[in-house]
Amino acid sequence: MSDQRIIRAAAVQIAPDLERPGGTLDKVCDALDEAAAKGVQLAVFPETFVPYYPYFSFVRPPVASGADHMRLYEHAVAVPGPVTQAVAERARRHRMVVVLGVNERDYGSLYNTQLVFDTDGRLALKRRKLTPTFHERMIWGQGDAAGLKVVQTAYARVGALACWEHYNPLARYALMTQHEEIHCSQFPGSLVGPIFSEQIDVTIRHHALESGCFVVNSTGWLTDAQIESVSADPKLQKALRGGCHAAIVSPEGQHLAPPLREGEGMVIADLDMTLITKRKRMMDSVGHYARPELLSLAINDRPATTSMPMAAAASEPAFGAALQPSFGPASGPMQAAASAEPSTAATDPTSGGAHERQHEPVAG
Repeated sequence: MSDQRIIRAAAVQIAPDLERPGGTLDKVCDALDEAAAKGVQLAVFPETFVPYYPYFSFVRPPVASGADHMRLYEHAVAVPGPVTQAVAERARRHRMVVVLGVNERDYGSLYNTQLVFDTDGRLALKRRKLTPTFHERMIWGQGDAAGLKVVQTAYARVGALACWEHYNPLARYALMTQHEEIHCSQFPGSLVGPIFSEQIDVTIRHHALESGCFVVNSTGWLTDAQIESVSADPKLQKALRGGCHAAIVSPEGQHLAPPLREGEGMVIADLDMTLITKRKRMMDSVGHYARPELLSLAINDRPATTSMPMAAAASEPAFGAALQPSFGPASGPMQAAASAEPSTAATDPTSGGAHERQHEPVAG
């Protein structure tokens, strides 16, 4: 890895089009054109930005949300499809890495999906939010760890998580073990209130410090008219104001440009990749500062499936089977951990390992 790189990144804070089908995609394409004119090489958009985040689910009970839920199904994104084709064309035209959140429709289910397009227009990564949060569980299905990957793009190694996935330390650690250089985080924005902005700031700066990578964070924005269209109740409207925090943070936890908490715009900064080594030479949490013989992570990285051939099913280990500790890398596939030799410290009461954990945590 060459450290001598400067990458210009943009965290986009932008309002969706809640009314016009295809309107949000038009705004994405326009924003990419604007970013390209400013020399941006990597652009990050908000969580499930296309066609829009389901704000209605936060302020209305499920019994009153049927029509809005059906409308979201109608305008959700097929992957691949017209939306991915349009964004891929812009990524290729501008030689830009693009990270976009979409409501993905897969037959009868919707998913909170993150898409990473490389500079040649290739869809480098499609991943689904592992566990929808609170009200979101009425909207989206669960993701799997098959997409919990860091991908090598033309400019850097890129990883992504959505919103409260950042409060799942195992999910973050899974990306850290893959040596992500730029972490792209997405939040809905215009949610919860000003406290959400403060929480986002703490969250992304902590991940930057812990992982030794850059964080580019994008949040959405709702106009007053859009808030009123989601709810006519002034009390509920308060729950849709604030909570925005587009920002770019260095591996040392510093803001590289002033964060944006109100209105539409872009936070743009140049990422000096030498700062990654500067941070990691002191603290590399998956390298010289790790203790994998004491603490490690097992990941079930198989794609979720509702059926498989009988012969294949018979050969698969039982899901959730107890795992013996694996003292190799800081993380590894669940199958590898399951077949690892048991630790003497974990089984021999004379070894001084009375407080050793006998099972590893399982992500996914």
